[in-house]
Amino acid sequence: MTKIPTEDRDRLENAFYLPMVLKVLERDQIVIEKSGVKLPRPYIELIEETMIAVQRELVTLKKYMRDHGMKVVKLKSDEAFTMYLFVYKGYEEQHNYFNPRIRNHVENLLRYYLIGRLKSMSPPSSGLIRS
Repeated sequence: MTKIPTEDRDRLENAFYLPMVLKVLERDQIVIEKSGVKLPRPYIELIEETMIAVQRELVTLKKYMRDHGMKVVKLKSDEAFTMYLFVYKGYEEQHNYFNPRIRNHVENLLRYYLIGRLKSMSPPSSGLIRS
């Protein structure tokens, strides 16, 4: 049983999800720049603005985590699972995540930051089962 409140656990998870979203956006920006798209600038601008929004969220998140004694460390990863250590106000918990579920949640976050934030939607919760 976890000692971490749901809201703070979501923040800890976003500490590894948001950098993944940024990585996807960076790669997609390179692909679009090198592609044969007739007018790439609007797509690149959308990606750049989205990256700025994610980076702002990440800065706010890191400050909150620092102020509240929270930290995330990636412990190990294989083809199926990735394990993270959550440090929360002196407590340590290991959480194992199924990689396809991580990918699906990163996709949901990407959809939110590209589309949903412009429609004032709420960001998706991970809904992942923790061990």
